[in-house]
Amino acid sequence: MRGARIVQKVSSTRGFARVAPYVVPALDRAVHRLTHGKVLLSAQLLPGVVLTSTGARSGQRRRTPLACMPEEGGRGWILVGSNFGRPGHPAWSHNLLVHPEAEINFKGRDIPVTARLLEGEERAATWKAVLAFWPPYAAYQARVDREIRVFRLVPR
Repeated sequence: MRGARIVQKVSSTRGFARVAPYVVPALDRAVHRLTHGKVLLSAQLLPGVVLTSTGARSGQRRRTPLACMPEEGGRGWILVGSNFGRPGHPAWSHNLLVHPEAEINFKGRDIPVTARLLEGEERAATWKAVLAFWPPYAAYQARVDREIRVFRLVPR
């Protein structure tokens, strides 16, 4: 798939990291709303969810479109807090640490989930699978000093 390789190469660049956090989520939210939850533009390349989490400080519900790695048999989803290879952790990842009970919209279905930060060997094995799934995550990790957070979401 030549097109996928080109997108992976572009998404690994610093320029993409500067622009994408503003453009991609805004487009995803608009299209998701207009299609009543049936379409996420970014999901044309990678599977995606719209995560509804509770703000760590505000307590308000926050909707964030995110790429995900669905696990076999629909048993869960992996979310990667790459923040497009930018220095800080994304806000949604902090929200899940404080309030792990959340909801995702996946393929037009609302699903209540519980999030868990992966650590140690479990994180290492999942990170390996994530890199096979979307290689640009390696470039994102190489650009930052922090360990990128990886979460497993399971249905409640």
